[in-house]
Amino acid sequence: MESDYVVIGSGINSLVAAAELARSGATVTLLEEKDRLGGFIDSGKLTVPGFIHDTFSSWHPLFMAGAAYAELGPELHRHGLRYLNTDDAGTPWVCGSVGSDTKGKTSVVLALRDPVETAQAFEHAADREAYAVMLQEFGAQAPVIFGFMGSEMDLPNAAKLGFKALRMGLTKVQALVRQGMMSGRNLTRSRFVGTEVDQLWAPWLLHAGLGPDQVSGAVMLPVMAASMHQFGLPIVKGGASGFIAAFESLLRENGVRIHTGAKADSILVRDGRAAAVKTASGTFEASHGILASVSVPQLYNELLDAAAVPPRSRDQAREYQPGRAAMQIHVALDAPVPWIDERLAQTPLIHLSTGSNSTAIACAQAEAGLLPANPTIVIGQQCVLDPSRAPAGKATLWLQLQELPFEPVGDAAGALDISDGWDEKLVTAFTQRVLGQIEQYAPGLGQLVLGIKAISPRELSQSNRNAVGGDPYGGSAELYQNLLWRPLPQLGKGRSPIKGLWHIGAATHPGPGLGGGSGHLAAQQLIRRSKKRRHQKSST
Repeated sequence: MESDYVVIGSGINSLVAAAELARSGATVTLLEEKDRLGGFIDSGKLTVPGFIHDTFSSWHPLFMAGAAYAELGPELHRHGLRYLNTDDAGTPWVCGSVGSDTKGKTSVVLALRDPVETAQAFEHAADREAYAVMLQEFGAQAPVIFGFMGSEMDLPNAAKLGFKALRMGLTKVQALVRQGMMSGRNLTRSRFVGTEVDQLWAPWLLHAGLGPDQVSGAVMLPVMAASMHQFGLPIVKGGASGFIAAFESLLRENGVRIHTGAKADSILVRDGRAAAVKTASGTFEASHGILASVSVPQLYNELLDAAAVPPRSRDQAREYQPGRAAMQIHVALDAPVPWIDERLAQTPLIHLSTGSNSTAIACAQAEAGLLPANPTIVIGQQCVLDPSRAPAGKATLWLQLQELPFEPVGDAAGALDISDGWDEKLVTAFTQRVLGQIEQYAPGLGQLVLGIKAISPRELSQSNRNAVGGDPYGGSAELYQNLLWRPLPQLGKGRSPIKGLWHIGAATHPGPGLGGGSGHLAAQQLIRRSKKRRHQKSST
């Protein structure tokens, strides 16, 4: 069977690319090895009947803020997508952090959609002004920052963006470059007297695949803050699977041939060009191109014949580094969380963290192969925005741990047996550690638990082969493996050394997150090329 394009995988980047290509008039075949579409986007009754949990990802501010949503949003809403946000729920708070310092003093910091109201709660007047300045500076830098995040990262585009940046003035360009060399902790230490901004936003760097002490965090921290203030934390009404249902309906309406249970075994290269995808059920020919949303190891070690890949690219692929492993814990509760601060009960997403200090320690322990003694816990309360996720009067908890070793060699607290890795015993014990730490700020939580479903790093990697080493972000997002160097150095447009093969997904620029950026960039590039071909044909 032949199509203009064959798309491997069905995560957000594949769905975006397939939809945009099909809407441009191209014929598209989409291959998914699982029995459902969506990758890390799914929801279901994971604990006890009547409770709907977002299995993996949940929050969609990046998608709503991105070019893919601008292109496809109206069509997806026509096909049934509905978002719920803080405005719909009538809650003023979008996110927060809670934690205790070494002396046991508890601190709670909350962000509202309004940045001015957020800053009013800061202890120091200087920090209120500094927060406004940070966001104002980001507003001026945003065209350049989002230009880098939303454009192909080949050298010509990088040069164009560099010239665009110069319009800000040399002094401001130098300041932005310096900021790009700083960590999130560097930024908050240098600009703020108090700890509120650090506690509130440093944990968000984990969602970008970074830690508080890693380069480029000083750019990403204001990005996160500004995004939360502007877009909030939208979730899909009724569960994340509704997002996939809307996409599937849109794809089918536009003639996309969808094959589930179709594992790509190899990409066939003929005369130096990617020509077809081979599966157990047959070969799918692609006359114009193949888009593969796969991991770097899968593309270069499994799908492509070694003879088809330049030696330099093979060497670079071997050097590709996964990030820290992650874990999901889903909890059904007999009542909402009994927080010691009632404002937290109306906050959709909370980090259990004191900021850079506690999060950096947990990151370091995970990097050393240790289970963190006090991990940063991402606490999602979807029922705040969407009460339909649980029976009346009850609630769900969506917990995410982003600082874990895939193969633990020890426990930083010296309490858990890691000799058999992430077996059921360790998963249960670590889950209890996590719930116990939350209960410090919500006494009586344990008595409300009706059911638990934990997804360990090992299970995470088994559920999605792109999560190499249990890393859901497609590889480390540190600067050495980002922007111009993602997925591999010097690939430029197309993201692969093979003609006709586009590597998309979290492993490629612009990196992880539910933005659909790489799928959109690839699709738009291919659409422009198709228009150029048609124009050339009509001119001859």
